[in-house]
Amino acid sequence: MRKVVGDQADGLRRLMSSSPGRLVALVGCEPAVCIADVASNLRAALVLQGREVHLLDEHQEVNQARCRSHEHLTLINAVLNGDGALSAAAAKADDVLVVLQANAASIMQAYACIKRLHYAHALQRVRVMVNQTADAVAAKRVLANLADTGSRYLAVALEPAGWVRADPLVLQAQRLNLTVVEAFQSSPAASDFRQLAADLLHWPHKPSAGRSLPLQPGIATRQEAHPVAGMH
Repeated sequence: MRKVVGDQADGLRRLMSSSPGRLVALVGCEPAVCIADVASNLRAALVLQGREVHLLDEHQEVNQARCRSHEHLTLINAVLNGDGALSAAAAKADDVLVVLQANAASIMQAYACIKRLHYAHALQRVRVMVNQTADAVAAKRVLANLADTGSRYLAVALEPAGWVRADPLVLQAQRLNLTVVEAFQSSPAASDFRQLAADLLHWPHKPSAGRSLPLQPGIATRQEAHPVAGMH
């Protein structure tokens, strides 16, 4: 009986390892959004849900050969070049997740960043999350306004990915060299990261998304993007 159970477990592991890996590029358009912390906590939340996750930080790692390795899911803390474009590795992502804060300056920077990403990679869909928000209602409003503006002026689906509440335990966890998901599992931020991770696992898998060739210089773009409404 033990051998049969072992054979079944081995077969399941082989099946999982043979399935196509999902690649998610996380983009922070300003230092204040703490994208590295978001990536680490999201990875920790996915691991708690039994997923094998590889985290690649392009800010620290030069060798990107393992970007699509045997891990079932890969998160990339992506670096943008001077034109606001993704690296060759991150440009292969199934999903691009842009992280911002719920204030006017951060929203405008994120929108400009999304616009450059769209023109560089012909993205038709970008996921957006709000980090360190004090008000879930405000976060929902920001995400709704971005979705409306992206649809009107860029023809890009800016899909809400959720939000993470401001939580002093995040800094306390950092002092312990841990993620808040690991150190304080019952905290508001940890709960939000677990929800984000659970939602991510159910995002529709669309291999063609984010894989288009960059637009060629000189091609006329759509009308210039207007400021995002409702940011007062």
